[in-house]
This record gives sequence, structure tokens and C-alpha cells, in this order.
Amino acid sequence: MCRMSSPPLAAVALLSAAALGYEVLLMRLFSIILWHHFAYMIISVAMLGYGAAGAFVALMQRQLLPRFERVFVAAAAGFGVTAIGCFLLAQSVGFNPLEMLWDPGQPLRLLIVYALLSLPFFCAATCVCLTFSRFADAPHRIYSFDILGAGAGCLAILGALSVTSPAGALQWIGALGLVAAALAAQRLRVRPRWLPAALLGGAAVLAINSPSQWAALHPSAYKDLSQTLAIRDTRVVAERSSPMGWITVVESPLIPFRYAPGMSLNAIMEPPPQLGVFTDGDGPAALTRYDGKSEPLAYLDALTSALPYHLLERPRVLVLGAGAGGDVLQAIYHGAREIDAVEVNPQIVDLVQHRFADYSGMPYSATGVRVHIGEARHFVMAHADRFELIQMSLLDAFGASSAGLYAISESYLYTVEALREYLDHLEPGGLLAITRWVNLPPRDALKLFATAVAALEARGSERPALQLVLIRGWKTATLLVKNGEVTSAQIVALKEFCHSRSFDVAYYPGIDPAELNRFNVLERPEFHEGALALLGPQREAFIASYKFNIAPATDDHPYFFEFFKWRTLPELLALKAQGGLPLLEWAYPVLAATLVQAALASLLLILLPLWIGAGRVHKVVGWSRWRVTAYFAAIGFAFMFIEIAFIQKFILFLAHPLYAVAVVLCAFLVFAGLGSRYSSRLRAKLHGARLQPLGWVVVATGLFALSYLVFLPVVFRPLLPLPDAARIALSIGLIAPLAFTMGMPFPLGLASVAGGSRDLVAWAWGINACASVVAAILATLLAIHLGLNAVVVLAVALYVLAAVAYR
Repeated sequence: MCRMSSPPLAAVALLSAAALGYEVLLMRLFSIILWHHFAYMIISVAMLGYGAAGAFVALMQRQLLPRFERVFVAAAAGFGVTAIGCFLLAQSVGFNPLEMLWDPGQPLRLLIVYALLSLPFFCAATCVCLTFSRFADAPHRIYSFDILGAGAGCLAILGALSVTSPAGALQWIGALGLVAAALAAQRLRVRPRWLPAALLGGAAVLAINSPSQWAALHPSAYKDLSQTLAIRDTRVVAERSSPMGWITVVESPLIPFRYAPGMSLNAIMEPPPQLGVFTDGDGPAALTRYDGKSEPLAYLDALTSALPYHLLERPRVLVLGAGAGGDVLQAIYHGAREIDAVEVNPQIVDLVQHRFADYSGMPYSATGVRVHIGEARHFVMAHADRFELIQMSLLDAFGASSAGLYAISESYLYTVEALREYLDHLEPGGLLAITRWVNLPPRDALKLFATAVAALEARGSERPALQLVLIRGWKTATLLVKNGEVTSAQIVALKEFCHSRSFDVAYYPGIDPAELNRFNVLERPEFHEGALALLGPQREAFIASYKFNIAPATDDHPYFFEFFKWRTLPELLALKAQGGLPLLEWAYPVLAATLVQAALASLLLILLPLWIGAGRVHKVVGWSRWRVTAYFAAIGFAFMFIEIAFIQKFILFLAHPLYAVAVVLCAFLVFAGLGSRYSSRLRAKLHGARLQPLGWVVVATGLFALSYLVFLPVVFRPLLPLPDAARIALSIGLIAPLAFTMGMPFPLGLASVAGGSRDLVAWAWGINACASVVAAILATLLAIHLGLNAVVVLAVALYVLAAVAYR
């Protein structure tokens, strides 16, 4: 076998691109098969695979390097096979987060999923680590191709998801692994000579084969779409896929869709024929048959969301999250003067306006209606128009919301800052109307009420109690926030609206207790009691003592659906036999279980092999084992803390979690890599200076990170109207200086300890890898409890700790 004098750079770049594309794709896939993108877990899984591969190569170099060519090709091909195979196996494991609290086997299944998904990253990282070891004289060239390939892969997957389905993109990722193996086999002249052709043939089969045949996705049986398709004769009539979501339109002739959430039990009419519209398997939203006649839409007046139309006369309306057009039809029925409808996913609008134009009646083309493609809050922040009514109704599925499936999902639609934006875009006397699902004990409605009170006070309102109305039906609750005081005439109309539809009034200014709890009777009028407490002087005490977290959501703490409190856990566990566990959102225990498993897995797969294989790590000049541990753990935690926090912060700017993950990962990878390369020049330039190189790096990193907390919100606002491509480019540019400085502490520390022993270097690397695996999950946990800014501040403190440990 011929030994080459140069590394297989093209194969390294392609493999790195495929691995990072796979990392982003997994988040899209998990949104479909489960209920969340699980970004924290996927990043941790990837870091575990990379860390375990580094430990493996460090311990087995003597056995692997003589067989470098064959090992590289086999590992690259292994990535291609396992990227597809391990995900399909993970789907079949039967992990169900909904059973996490009462099925003791679910944590084990989560661990199996975690281990399976780390294997492809292990294969890819083995190739890269071996290449660095085999061609130690050309690290800069290898590093450049590795890091640029990874950055390109983060962005390329967004393009792939725009032209193929997530299952198809998964096949493309597998094919790229085989192409990388073929390039390496050709470059390294691995025998047999027909091997590259065979690998390329396998890649072609993967790339062109229909995913529905063997690689189809299988959403959880508990997702709304899965349950709907279980009904006999129900069929999918249309599908669309993009980075924004997987849209499925379903027809059910046996049990027709009658989607009118929370419709009054007094209603004598029924909805027209409807199609179910599901996004990532959640829903449904309704695509209603509309022929231009208003009579069939009368059912829309029997919903709690119809209330504002009885308090305003022919308002100019802004519908946020228009979806399949239900809220637009409601506005049309009530004679709205003008209607601006905002929908983030253009494919839903295309289905309504084109594919099902005859069925839907094209509501977005009706007289006075304008449709805008964009994220709801982006639209509001980027436009100066004012409206008499801003309407947001049920932007998430009932089953997912009531089961706590969004507990760790970031949402910038229901924060104090968001509500302030909406109110700032109301005409004097205008109304903000938000409809949410009713859950008991009250959580959503009270948290929304608290957020509205905080938003009004932030705008300078001295008497927010005079600007709020809250009603509830048997399944939905609607909150009205007025830009001005609610009038006596509006209160009369409110009472008539609720009485005729058997809706309960929970709060309006001056409400009589005798009017409470009349139709949908509770043991106590908890919604009213909560509203009064949130308006009273003991608000903070009430929020602190309430069994669920109903503190106002903010942009720094954008977890509106997170209601968990640790002190309530024993009570909920004690109610297990009475069905009390569903009150504890499943997403939080999954996060906690994943954190424990990540810590154990990183210790077993990274540190333990290094410890056993290298023997006891001895102290060398300037460094002790504990100083090495403190330094490399601190920079590992700090780097991941900032990366995770910025992913969540940039969701607001980039409008979608997948865009934020791809863009932020790309920026941090590329510019941290460039900073890493520059660190040796900085070290030489500052040799003998009073302040060590790391001191300058820590100061610069701290200044960038902390200043971003102040200036990013200011910078985001004027840039929101820009197209997606421009915002992506600007995001990368904004992150670049911070990422550049954050790339330096690791190589500076490694260079400092390199004069000791190989064992110490391997130990330092292993500590950093372990910290990174755990930090990706811990950062999310801390953000939920402390806020994103606190996570960044903690990261800066860890960099300072690292500087103290550095010599």
C-alpha cells in the first residue's frame, strides 16, 4: 500500500460538512418524530462522539496509524451507514417522553438513543483525529479544510431541506459519507482498485432512492397526526416540506374534521367541511371550505376569540400566525375593515391559495385582506402601522400544550417585550386579543395575565387593572389588553357575549363576584382569584407561592410554557395514583435525565479510557492535575454556555430555531477555528509582556460577550426587515469577533502544557471534551431557571477562573 505525503483534504472537508449537517438535520428530525428540536441534546451527542473518538485515537495510535488508509476509509463509510442506520434504529427504540415520569424503562431507552446517535459522530471524528495524527506536519491545512467544511455543512443543510424532505436529506447525508470514503480511497490508493467506484455507486443509490421505501420518518404514536391517520379511510392529500416545517394536509371522510376549539356548548350551527393541516405532526389547524358566503362561518362567532369583534366596530385587524386562514375568516365574518395576515411558513399560504384554492375560497385574496410572509414578531417590530385589533389565537396544538410538551421550547411571542411591541402598534382604544388553551390548575392563562400586567407597567400604565379582560370557555380562554381603559359600554357588550354563549367572565374592571363561575363551574374561581392577586400589591408573593411557575416570560427568559417548580415535585409524585403526574411537563425530566446521562457517558467514554490507558497523570512544571482540570473544564463549560445562549438569542433575529442553530454553529466553528490558528502568533507577539496572552483574550472575550447583552437587542430591531440571506450574513458577522477570541484559550492552554507529558495533554483534552458534552445540556437548564444573560455572565466568570488557573 502506497503511503501518501499529503492528507486527504477533500475527504476531510466533505466528512466535516456531512457531520455538521447531520447535527443540524437531527434537530429537524426530532421536531417531527417527537415534539421538540432537542438542540441541547443533539449538540451534546455530537460532542460525545467527537470526544470519544479523540480518546480512542489517543490510546490506539500505535495500532491505528500503520493502518491509517484503511481505517480512514472504513470510518468514513461507517459514518455514511450509521448516519442513516442509527437514526432509524433510534426511531425503533420506543422512547416516549410522555412516559418518562412513570415508566422506569424510558431513561434506559433515552440512553440507547443517546448512544446510537453519537456513533456517526464518533466515526467522522475518528477520521479527522487520525488525519491530524498521521500528518502532524500539516496541521494548519487539515484544520482549515476541517473547519471550513464544517461551517459550510451547517448552512448547506438549510438549502438541502428547501429542496428535499428531511428523510431525503438524511439519505443525502449518508451518501456524502460514502463519497468522502470514495475520495479518500482514491487519494490514498486503497485496494481493491474498484473500491472507490463501489462506494460512489452506493452513494448514488442512497441519494436517488425514495425515502418512503425504507427511510420514512415515524412520528410518535401520540402525536396528533399519528392518531388522526389511525382513523379508517383517513388519508394524506398533500404534503410540503421546508426548513420551516413539514406540512401535512389530511382528509377524513369517515369522521369529518370539525375544528372549532372551545366553541360554545350553546352553539346550534356546525363548521363547514374542513381539512386538517398538521405542522411537524402537531395540530390540527383547519382548512375550512369557503365559498364567499358568510352564513356557513357563523360558528366562528361562538368562539371565545370572537369577543373583540363585539367590543369594536369594523376594526382594522392584524392576525399573527394566520396559518390556514381560520382567524382571517373570523375577521371577514365580523366585517373587519382591513385585515393584515402574517404567516411564517410560505408553504401553508401556497396550499391555501393555490393547491386548495377551490376548496378554501382563497381567503388571503379576499377584499381588504393582505397576506405577509414572515415571523409574527418580526413583522410587528419592522412596521410602523397601527391597528385597532391584533389577534393571536391558539398558535400551538392542544394536546402538546396541555401535556407540557413545549416546556423547554423558546418562544418570543409571549414575552413582556413582545406584548409591549404589540401594544405599541395599537391605535388608542385598540385591543390585543390572545387566545390560549384552558388547563387546570390554571397555568397558561395566569402566566399570560402576569406578562400582560408587566408589559402594561413597562409602558408606563399606572392602572393596568382598568385595561384587562379575561374570559374562559370549557376549552379556551381569551385575554384582552386594551390601549386605554375598558369602557362601560364594552363591559355591557362583554357580559352579553359571555352570557349568550355560556362563557365565564374571569376578570374585567369592577367585576361583581356574583358573576363568576356560572357556566363551566370550578371548585373555586381560580382564574379570577389569580387575576386579582396578579394585579394586587402582593403579586410577587403570589407568584412565588403558586404551585407552578407563572412569572412573566421575558426575552431573556423566553420559556413561556415552562411551569415547573422543584418544590411542587414531591406533591405531584404523591398524586401519581390519582393522575397527578401529567401536571409535571415531561420535557423538564427529559432535560434532567439527559444531563445525568451525558455526564456519565462522557466520564465512561472519554475520561475513564484516558485515565486507564495513560496511567496516573503526574504534575509537570507549572501545572498540576487539578490546575489542568480547572482550566480546561472552565473553558469547555464557558465556550458551550455562550454558544447555547447565543443560539437561543438569535432565534428572535433569525425567526426559527433551525436557522439559529445552523448559523450560530457555523459562525462559532469557523471563527473560533481562525482564532485558534491565530493564537500561536499572539503568543509569540506577546512573549515577555506583563499581561499574558490569555489575559488579553479573556478581557476581549468578556467585553464582547457582556456588551452583546446590551447592544444585540438594539442592533436587531432595524435589521429585522432584511431578507433571510442578509440576516444570516449579518448574524455571522456579529458573532465573528466573539467567536474569534473564544477560539484562543484552548490552544494557548494546550501549548502551555505540551512541554510536560503526552499524558497531561491527553488529560487536558479529555477534560475539555467532557465539559463540552455536559455544558450543552446544563446551559439550557440554567437558561430556564436563571435566564440567557445569566448564562453568558457565568461563562465570562468561568473564563476569568481559567485565567487564574493558567500559567
